[in-house]
Amino acid sequence: MKNSVIIKSFPNGIVLHLNPEIDFDELLTDIVDKFRESNSFFKDAKMALSIKGRNLTEEEEEEILNAISENSQLHIICLVSEDEEANQNFIRALKQTDFFDETGISSGGQFYRGTLKNGQVLETESSIVVLGDVYPGATIISTGDIIILGGLYGKAYAGEGGNGNRYVVALEMSPERLKIGDFKYRAKGKSSKWPIRPKVQPKIAYIKDKEVVMDPLTKELLSELPI
Repeated sequence: MKNSVIIKSFPNGIVLHLNPEIDFDELLTDIVDKFRESNSFFKDAKMALSIKGRNLTEEEEEEILNAISENSQLHIICLVSEDEEANQNFIRALKQTDFFDETGISSGGQFYRGTLKNGQVLETESSIVVLGDVYPGATIISTGDIIILGGLYGKAYAGEGGNGNRYVVALEMSPERLKIGDFKYRAKGKSSKWPIRPKVQPKIAYIKDKEVVMDPLTKELLSELPI
């Protein structure tokens, strides 16, 4: 394989270093071989994945995720960027929700893999992780927390039913509307415009002094929140 695919680890995840010069189909074959060889090492671990060395389309990312899933027992819970500090803060937020326990993902939460587009509504009675973007015109409603491993550009309602101890996290936060419990978020400036890429620093929306505030996601902030 001539080192076309190199796997390295970081806390809670792995980095896939890809050769930028070879054909993608050949690269995909090498990924299949690499993860088949490493299957006994990873077993059924749950990890985040970062991909470096090559610019990929969403379709190519999807093919890589499918190749890993079909040729190993490894569970990829999210794709993360090269910003190590932001990634770790995001993973800490995931672990403090009610769908993780000491052994991994519990039955108290839900994962949705895909992008929510204009007109789509996703509603759940548990906390939820969205592995994709929430586009303008789309809506996500949860009685628990909402974590979006992508951009929030549509509407999000967490703590539906009046629970103000919930929160919303997104890798890029630019919602049309956002509500937590009985409190609505009121933006203090203009929201970012299309296009939705590139992703920026993760942010968290939560209730403070009876209003919804939005702050960068940091370790210090997470330790202060009643979650």
